[in-house]
Amino acid sequence: MNALKNKVQLIGNLGNDPEIIAMENGSKLAKFSMATNESYKNASGERVTETQWHNIVAWGKTAEIAENYLVKGKEIAIEGKLTSRSYETKDGDKRYITEIRCTELLMLGK
Repeated sequence: MNALKNKVQLIGNLGNDPEIIAMENGSKLAKFSMATNESYKNASGERVTETQWHNIVAWGKTAEIAENYLVKGKEIAIEGKLTSRSYETKDGDKRYITEIRCTELLMLGK
């Protein structure tokens, strides 16, 4: 049951080509956004689609796969965990961000 404490699984489309960052130790980091859509009918019976955007980060081999095969618009499935961090802007403002650290990546569609 421990593995289920912080687990995220999403299917959606890439919002951008992955940004690849090469680390000093030779490993790679991939950052990209992913959109998931959910449709439902509102009280008036009209179909409504809501889009949620997710920030994804991948390290190592998963980042290399993202670098070589992922492009904007591609449908993928990911598995990972939620992570939160903060950083300071150049103006000294503190910002908070929630990301999904991708540990598994599956390419879908054509």
